[in-house]
Amino acid sequence: MEIDYFLVLGGIFFVFALLSRRIEGYPLTAPMLFTGAGLAIAYFLQDMGVTEPPISEMALHTVAELTLVLILAADASRISAPSLLRFRSIPMRLLIIALPLTIALGALAGMLILPDMLWVEAALIAAILAPTDAALGASVLSEKSIPLRVRQSLNVESGLNDGISLPAVLFFACFLNMAHQNGEVNWLIFLALQLSLGPLMGALVGWIGGQLIGIAAGRNWITPTYQGVAAMALALVAFAAAEEVGGNGLIAAFVCGLIYGNLRVEYSHFLHEFTETESEVLSQLTFLLFGLAILPQALEAMTIEILLFGLASLTVVRMLPVAIAMTGLKLHVPTVGFLGWFGPRGLASLLFALLVLEDLNIETAETIKTIVAITVLMSILLHGLTAGVLSRAYGKWATTGTGRDCPENQEPEVAAVMQGSAT
Repeated sequence: MEIDYFLVLGGIFFVFALLSRRIEGYPLTAPMLFTGAGLAIAYFLQDMGVTEPPISEMALHTVAELTLVLILAADASRISAPSLLRFRSIPMRLLIIALPLTIALGALAGMLILPDMLWVEAALIAAILAPTDAALGASVLSEKSIPLRVRQSLNVESGLNDGISLPAVLFFACFLNMAHQNGEVNWLIFLALQLSLGPLMGALVGWIGGQLIGIAAGRNWITPTYQGVAAMALALVAFAAAEEVGGNGLIAAFVCGLIYGNLRVEYSHFLHEFTETESEVLSQLTFLLFGLAILPQALEAMTIEILLFGLASLTVVRMLPVAIAMTGLKLHVPTVGFLGWFGPRGLASLLFALLVLEDLNIETAETIKTIVAITVLMSILLHGLTAGVLSRAYGKWATTGTGRDCPENQEPEVAAVMQGSAT
């Protein structure tokens, strides 16, 4: 019996679209459902005797790469650089203090819980798992009773920390390759080029492309729809151009989006509108492929130690750095706990693992992929199931009793940081 995978894929998306509003009332998220659908298909195929995933590594790599390029560029384009640089409160502390501490504490947890692991392997895993994914707890951002300052702080963090974590991921990946290849100097050169030419090419493409789009729009040569198309194309050009000259294409796409979004603020909302549906489809497709092609092997290789590390990564490794970073802001314990818990590990971690580990010629690459996959699965389930109930509970506290006069309800300085974000 042959399966028409396009029929299955189209049917899954169609059914989910039909029920998307209805599902919002339940503790279910799109990542949970699409990951579950992929896993169900994988086990169904196994029962039929199909042992290999019905998707090539090249196709999986292409989907992952395209998804990450679009997400990095679109997220970066929303950030108002002047507002962010002036802002010295929650988002900046999450990015500048909590993020490095999360990587450091994650590496320490890896060495303690997985004693056979090299420190650089533990650090690589920690860096891959450092970015947060707001989509895994979407109801947190849509719950209006939660103070705007808190909601948008989590939104800013999620939009920026994948691009900020990427250099750390590349650094530890290169260091790990050096450790397994007797410290060859060419990996240092490779890393230097990745971290220098990538941003340079991204800034160049973003600036030139932004100027050209501005000229075309000023002369009424370009329609609003194609302003979004052109901006998305710039991200792909930046990615490819950086890869051609030896830079990192993902960093280039992020910087391109940042430059373009701040150069052409008046047109960047067309990019947001254009990529909203496209990135949503690609994101859920990635979760489907995660359940189909990666998760079955990860579940077979799962150990108690990996489960413990995943739990530690989602709790103490995230929550302790956030608590330290919030020191001095006079935030209440419920707010600090809420900010700490809602740091889901999702799409960025999956894509980093797929794209970076593919280039690592080391024996532990599959183990690292398993650890990342299990941690992301735990986050999909735990954050998805708790997002609604905890958001409503925290929102009720923030709008009644002592919560009404708390610093969390102050006029949010962060509102101007995210260009075009919903309030």
